[in-house]
Parts: sequence; C-alpha cells; structure tokens
Amino acid sequence: MSLPSVSELNQDLGEKFARLALGHVRRPYPFKLDQVLAGDEDVLPPRVLHPIFHGSFDWHSCVHGYWLLARLLRRLPDMPAAEDIRRLFNEMVVPEKVAGELAYLQRPTSAGFERPYGWAWLLMLAAELERHDAPWGAALQPLGVAFANRFKDFLPKATYPIRTGTHYNTAFALTLASDYARQVGDQELATLIEATARRWYLDDAGAQAWEPSGDDFLSPTLIEAECLRQVLPSAGFLPWLSNFLPDIAERRPKALFTPAMVSDRSDGKIAHLDGLNLSRAWCWRSISKALPLTDPARPVALAAADEHLAAGLEHVAGDYMGEHWLATFALLALEA
Repeated sequence: MSLPSVSELNQDLGEKFARLALGHVRRPYPFKLDQVLAGDEDVLPPRVLHPIFHGSFDWHSCVHGYWLLARLLRRLPDMPAAEDIRRLFNEMVVPEKVAGELAYLQRPTSAGFERPYGWAWLLMLAAELERHDAPWGAALQPLGVAFANRFKDFLPKATYPIRTGTHYNTAFALTLASDYARQVGDQELATLIEATARRWYLDDAGAQAWEPSGDDFLSPTLIEAECLRQVLPSAGFLPWLSNFLPDIAERRPKALFTPAMVSDRSDGKIAHLDGLNLSRAWCWRSISKALPLTDPARPVALAAADEHLAAGLEHVAGDYMGEHWLATFALLALEA
C-alpha cells in the first residue's frame, strides 16, 4: 500500500489507515499476551481471554486500532470504509464482550496488566466513543471507569515518573488520560493528573535529550513537554518550556531535530523508531501551537515536525511489525 507524503489528514489517507486497521484488529495471530498465569486454566486463546481486543499483535495495539477507526469514522464519516467500521463496532463493542474484558481485568493476577500504556489508550478509546452518536460509548463505559480508577489508585503512590521512550512512559499516559478526564467530566482524575504532572516534571530544566534509545517510539523529552502543555495553563507552560528546552530556535538539543534511522523494519523493536519519528512530529506540532506567532522557536518546531512526519509516514504500511500500530501515531501527528 503506497502512502503519500502529506501534512494533513484527508479522505484518501484516512481510508488507507482505516483499511490497515480493519485488516489487523481481528487478526488473531501472531499475538503477544501480557499475562500472569495462576494455573493451567489460564492457558487460553487470546480471543477467549480478550473478547474484543484480541487482534493487532497485542492488546494495547488492538485498543488503539479501535481508537483509530473510531476517530476516522467521526472525522471522515463519508469515507468508503465507514460502513465496515460501524459494522465492526456494532458487533464487537457490546456489553457482553465488554464484560469479558472487565472480567479479565478483575483477576487477581491482572493488577499490573498494561500499566500505564494500555490503561491510557483504553481511556482514549472510551473518550472517543463518547463523542459518537452510537451505543458504543455506553457499552465501553464500565471498562473506562475501571481503568480510570486504576489511575486514581496508582498515581498517588507512584513516587517517581518513568522516563523511558517505550510503553512505560508516564508522561505519555498522563497526556492520553487527560483527554478522557476532560471528555467525561471526571474532575477528580483531571485534578490528580495535573497534580502528578506538576510533582514529577515541573522542576525539570535544561533537557539534554540523550535519545533515541534503540527501541524508542516516544521521545522522553518531547512527550514530557507535551504532557505539561496539556495540563498547565499557557501562562505557566511557556516559562516552563523556556527553561526545559531553552534552545529550540537554535535546533538544540540536536537529537530532537534529527529523525531516527530504522535499519530493519521486520524487527519489532527496531521498527519502534518509525513510531518515534511520528510521535515527535505530533509533539513538535502540538508544542508549536502554544508558542507565540513571533517566537523564533515556532517555525523551527514546525519544520522539525514536518521532517519527522516525512520520515515516518511512508513506512506506516509494509511489514506487520509496524503495520499493526504505526497508523495510530501517524494520525496523532496529522491531527496535531
């Protein structure tokens, strides 16, 4: 599938993304379980353990594959894939299947299941479905509430942030979870997310950006900045950013302005670096929106976004190691 070099979402690209996701959200294998076994009875096929999210190589990728489809359906309701998406959601996002996902989550051995990346993506999906005139949001609501409660239990005891560029990154999780809190009006969660982000990150300054690591799909530096952009008022964010990344206008730190090289797209970990380029594009675009029009850092940030988007977008399709998830991060970048 050929993907054009573009800077904004359009119907042609949305249709291609939708077809990619429709091709993998119900693809049963290969599948990587995130599971602690308590006995032989736990050795079951993914479709039994996870009635909805048993495709896309792993649970969290399946969740954000559904998010991608829901988002595209709302943004591009007349695209050719729209009816197939509605048919999928009508069949899969129903109370009895949500109950099966909830039952898995409530097992004693599932306390750390998908923390925090999968938690955050489930909340993003729940928030998106709330925006649709369809029964899907109400159906998924119990699972969304369950994961919101997990955040409420976890964040107060999480003394330190996790600054890796992979699934465990806490700034990314807070960024996504804040969208849910705003959409559903969960003020308790919104307040907790802001307080936690302030506690973890507000004193950070002079970021060195020693990245990327070999399997990053997030920039630890830029996703922290995007998290603070989301939770702080602009009057607080801009002074923080000027201390955290004071040399954007001079394209420093250099690493943040240099798209990552991907040596082997059939290697699932190395293929993460295509996602890094796309998620950096998302963060640079979002950060640039917060900068004044006269700030010399603004065009530099926008140019960095364009460079990273061009580097990542052409590789969204091709090998399944990237194809089962990269379109989600491409959409984040294009929407920003």
